[in-house]
Amino acid sequence: MIIEEKLSNGIRVVAQKLPSYRSVSAGIWINTGSTKETKQQSGIAHFIEHMMFKGTKDRSAKDIAAEMDGVGGQINAFTAKECTCYYVKVISEYIETGLDILGDMLLNSVFAQEEIEKEKGVVIEEIGMSIDNPEDYVHELMSRTYYRDHPLAKPILGTVDSVNSMTHEKLLEYVHANYGADNAVISVAGNFDESKLMDQLEKYFGKLEYTPQDQDSTNDKIEKAPGEDQVEMQGNISIAKREIEQVHICLGMPGFAMEDDLRYSMFIFNNLFGASMSSRLFQTIREKHGLAYSVFSYPSTHSDTGMMGIYAGTNPTQLEAVIQLIMQEIKLALKDGVSQNEFEQSKAQLKGNYILSMEGVSSIMMSLGKSKTLLDKVVTEDEIIKKIDSVTIDGVREAMEHMLVIDKIKAAIVGKVEDANKIQELLQ
Repeated sequence: MIIEEKLSNGIRVVAQKLPSYRSVSAGIWINTGSTKETKQQSGIAHFIEHMMFKGTKDRSAKDIAAEMDGVGGQINAFTAKECTCYYVKVISEYIETGLDILGDMLLNSVFAQEEIEKEKGVVIEEIGMSIDNPEDYVHELMSRTYYRDHPLAKPILGTVDSVNSMTHEKLLEYVHANYGADNAVISVAGNFDESKLMDQLEKYFGKLEYTPQDQDSTNDKIEKAPGEDQVEMQGNISIAKREIEQVHICLGMPGFAMEDDLRYSMFIFNNLFGASMSSRLFQTIREKHGLAYSVFSYPSTHSDTGMMGIYAGTNPTQLEAVIQLIMQEIKLALKDGVSQNEFEQSKAQLKGNYILSMEGVSSIMMSLGKSKTLLDKVVTEDEIIKKIDSVTIDGVREAMEHMLVIDKIKAAIVGKVEDANKIQELLQ
C-alpha cells in the first residue's frame, strides 16, 4: 500500500511499506534543476547539491560521511534537468539516523565561502572530465542542439565562468527561492514503522519554511555550454571537431512527455529498434557490418516534452556509412512498420526489464519521488504494467509516425569530421 500525506509545513510525503526487506531508502526531492536557472545562475542547482555535503551548523563534511559509514548506510544526491534529489539507504533500524542527516543538510547547511572556493575547483574538474569524455559530451551537445532555446538545453554542470561566480549569497538566494516546503517531496520505500514514520519526518523536516518564488527562465538566453567555443553549427547539425580515434554521433528526433500515453509505445519501439543486442540497429551496424562497437537508441522523457535519441561511436572513415545505415533503418521502419512477433517480443522485454528494475527499495523510492515531484501524482507499478499491456501494434505505428520525421532529425557529432555538407545530405 502507498501512503500519501503532508507534513505540517506542506511537504508532500509518499511512502511504500515493503515488509519483506531489511532496508529502507528515503529521499528528499526538490522541484528544481538546470531548467529553473537563469543564465547568470547556470549550474547553481548542481553546485548547491555539492555544497549540501560540505557541512552544517552541527556537522562537518567528515561527520556526515562518518555517521553514514558508522551504520553501514549510503548517502548520495543527483541534480537532473528538472529536479534535485538527496537520498539515503540504511538498514531499517537506522532510519532515524538517515533522516536526521538529510534533514540537517537541508535545513542547516552553512555554505561556508571557504568551502565554496574549494568546491569550485571540484566542479570545474567535473566539467573538464565531461568535456574530455566524447561519449558523454556528445549527449550534452545533443541536448543543446535538439532543444536549442528551451530550458532543457541548459547544461546541468554550468560553465567554468558561471561556477567561478558562485558566492555564499547567491547560493542562499537560490535555496530560499527554490527549496521551499511547497517545492519539496519526501519519498520513502522499504521496511519502516508506519506508526512512527510521519512523526519522524515531521521531526527532521517539519521546520522547513522557505517560501518558493517563481522564476521564469523559459525565454532566458542559453549561456554557452562547456566546450561550445569549439562547436560549429550547420543547420540541424552541431560538430565539435577533435583529433581523437573515434567519432561519436548522436541523432535526436521528437519524443513524448512523461504523461503522454504514447510514451509506452515509444519504449516498445525503442527496444526493438536499438535498445538491445537483438535490436535492428545493433544487428545491422555491429553484427552484420561490423562498423561500431557501441550503437543504441534511447528515449528521453520530461514533464512537457521528450526526445528519441540514437548514438553510435565509430572510426571517422566509417561515419558516413554508419549514418547511411541508421537512416536506412529509420526509413525501413516507416515503410514496413513492425511485425507482430517483434512487437510481442519487445513488449515482453519492456515489461520484464521494468519489473526487474523495480526489485529494490532504492528503485521504488526513486520512482515514487520522481513522479510525485514532477507530476504531483503517484504512478504505481501495477498501473505502469497495465499501461504496457494495453499498448497495441497500431499504437506503436502512431508513435513511430510522430518520432521518425526525417526533416526534424538533428545531429551532434564529436570527433574528426571531413565533410559536414555530406552529413547534412545523408540526414535528408
